[in-house]
Amino acid sequence: MVQKLLSYYYLIQELSSKELRQRYYGSFFGIIWAFIHPLIMVSILWFVFQIGFRSVPIDEVPFILWLIAGMIPWFFISDALSNGVSVISDNSYLVKKVVFKIALLPIVRILSALKIHGIFLIILFIIYLSYGYTLSASNLQILYYITCSIALTTSIVYISSTLYVFFKDIGQVIALLTQLGFWLTPIFWILKMVPEKYHFVIKLNPVYYIVEGYRISLFSSEKIWDHPNLTLYFWFFIVITAFLGRFLYKKLKPHFADVL
Repeated sequence: MVQKLLSYYYLIQELSSKELRQRYYGSFFGIIWAFIHPLIMVSILWFVFQIGFRSVPIDEVPFILWLIAGMIPWFFISDALSNGVSVISDNSYLVKKVVFKIALLPIVRILSALKIHGIFLIILFIIYLSYGYTLSASNLQILYYITCSIALTTSIVYISSTLYVFFKDIGQVIALLTQLGFWLTPIFWILKMVPEKYHFVIKLNPVYYIVEGYRISLFSSEKIWDHPNLTLYFWFFIVITAFLGRFLYKKLKPHFADVL
């Protein structure tokens, strides 16, 4: 599957750029809106916790920097999931009237979200350096956790976008899960705040692995292999959801044109 995707690289790249242009077509600021909402959210949280509550550093890391390091991967994941769920239905003309590799459509939406994520990563590292931190080899681990984010969103989007063609309620389910996921993931709160007996349950959330991975890559000397159990669980989750997504897509694809 990966080999096939690489062979369609330029087509996917072109479609993702078109997707970004169409998403904000007609608005004065265009694609800038993709950054305005998250930046406003981060600014409000920074003002509330840094200025208002004067939050103390987390493990000697300035709170706002620690917060942004957790929110930026979440922005990518939530953007990919919320926009990816309807990707097949939104491109019904390609499904019904054109000979087209429908399997590319979820990848297009995820790549669009990834491009925006790249800009946020640049902003993150600018803030990171402004606080006196220096770049190190450990920072390269972020590339691994970006790969984890892509794998997670891709496997889920194949499931949700396939089911959405037949059950529109899946869109509401994904919206609800992303809301719950934000509050149940240690993004602006730390795991130590929760009784230890619940830590195992929180770590079952695959987004926890990614968010903590970003922070480890920036603020810790820990390595990926220092958490073998979490890593094995995460990739086991990915394999299960990927196989489920592939099964549903193959099973239901012949009926897309009848429903759309």
